[in-house]
Amino acid sequence: MLKQFLVLIILFIAVTVHPATAAMNCELNYPVSDVPRLFPESSTYKLSYFSFQKRGGVPLLRKVEGRLGNIPALFAPLDVPYTLYEIYNGDKKIGYIHGVNQKAQFGVLEVFVSLDMHGTIKAFYIQRIAGPLAKKFTTPKFAKQFVGLTLKDFEQYDAVAGTGSGKVPKIVNPAPESATDFLGVLRAVKKNLILMDEFFYSADKEKS
Repeated sequence: MLKQFLVLIILFIAVTVHPATAAMNCELNYPVSDVPRLFPESSTYKLSYFSFQKRGGVPLLRKVEGRLGNIPALFAPLDVPYTLYEIYNGDKKIGYIHGVNQKAQFGVLEVFVSLDMHGTIKAFYIQRIAGPLAKKFTTPKFAKQFVGLTLKDFEQYDAVAGTGSGKVPKIVNPAPESATDFLGVLRAVKKNLILMDEFFYSADKEKS
């Protein structure tokens, strides 16, 4: 009887807790200190949210995945919003901070970039990474390699094969023994830039 009761408890946890966990999106753990660190020119920030369901549904999702090389773009349902940090200096919007989740060798990566109004990376930050070589990916030396890159740079990089031309293939893997994590980081950045392009930068160009 006790065994049956324990099984019911486990099933209840699996049904009620797992969906909520899967639906969580990527947010800064300490935005009050993280935002000025990732965007030193900022004086304040505003939170906004966007989702595939509100902007284009499955067709837009498929478009994003196609641009990624047909890599699945979501770890959550279409209606779960992405969290965006809109960065301001006074009353002037000067950029964004946005993060994405990406599968890695030892769990999930949480990778953030700060972007100026033209989509150029100003700062790179791995908030979450696990494994024995994790610290090698969180050094300032590794992060510095992403500064100044744009979506145009990542469009020349195949996020599936891990090959390409231009600046991205020149990024040095700080842990050659952990190629899975390294490729996961590059895929996360490319996904981040494509999402921002589809939802904001391209949309702004259409309005102007």
